Amino acid sequence: MNNPNTINNLHIKQIQPLISPEALKKKYPPSEITKKLVRESRETIKKILKREDRRLLAIVGPCSIHDRKAAMEYAQKLKKLSLEVQDQFFIVMRIYFEKPRTTVGWRGMILDPDMDGSYDIEKGIGIARQLLKDISEIGVPAGSEMLDPIIPQYISDFLSWAAIGARTTESQVHRNLASGLSMPVGFKNGTSGNLQLAVNAMKTASQQASFIGIDQSGGTAVFRTTGNDSCHIILRGGDSGPNYYEEDVEEAVVLMKKADIYSALVVDCSHANSGKKFTRQRRVFRSVIDQILYGQKDVAGVMLESNLFEGNQKIPADISLLRYGVSITDACIGWDETESLLMKAAETLRKK
Repeated sequence: MNNPNTINNLHIKQIQPLISPEALKKKYPPSEITKKLVRESRETIKKILKREDRRLLAIVGPCSIHDRKAAMEYAQKLKKLSLEVQDQFFIVMRIYFEKPRTTVGWRGMILDPDMDGSYDIEKGIGIARQLLKDISEIGVPAGSEMLDPIIPQYISDFLSWAAIGARTTESQVHRNLASGLSMPVGFKNGTSGNLQLAVNAMKTASQQASFIGIDQSGGTAVFRTTGNDSCHIILRGGDSGPNYYEEDVEEAVVLMKKADIYSALVVDCSHANSGKKFTRQRRVFRSVIDQILYGQKDVAGVMLESNLFEGNQKIPADISLLRYGVSITDACIGWDETESLLMKAAETLRKK
């Protein structure tokens, strides 16, 4: 029973020490190959966003990562595909370890790696960092959503691109975080479909900021940022419906120009743009390619939620019953369709 004179931590049942970023990085250090990949891919993405490189950025991969073996198999396939379409697309693997929840549900590999509510976070961070290390060493750039503001200190040196999600785009904490991140950052429009939220976030993140976080030793510190000049908007649709059509892109461009920021857009083919139906991702993707063929220059990329096999599944009580290569969060298109979409789009763009 709580001491009646206690006023602190009334709803905290345990406080557990966590490994420092510095200590984890010593366990899984980036190789020289990784450092070169991250530096060069970040610069390439910046050039694509500013249309100095006319290729399209393609953020492609699972809705969330829950199985290291399947993730590595997917990365190997993506590496081969990226070489075949590299003249038209610069591919970054979507490697999402944290999942925002509207109410409740599995919160991602970092927070709950065993998928059983045990929340072995130190184990999860270790698995995430080791996986990023392994994927980078086969030459695949990685992108992830930044949800918990502490997590970037543990994994961001492996990331070439980052996203701020629809639920956190309006958060000042995440805007400040983005202003200090070392890679290009995409802000999704709000879940309502509000584009102005993302424009405001992009504008804010380009400015200097100060915030409290943890340093490499795990100590509390004040971070002062320079501002991030490589942000962009991600159109993901909203409660009012999709927003990948020509008029939606034009509206976003107008809003960015009014805010005096450069217009760079990536279209998310999933989420509200597909009505949460994975079979409609191809429809959104083809629409984006058509817009580009007809001269739309502000769309710099696309995002596909893709896994080894299509669809999704619930987490069973017996984890051994999980189907290999199938999402446990949002439904994804399968690898065969992913490969077909990107190969055909590359061929079409070459003809143009």
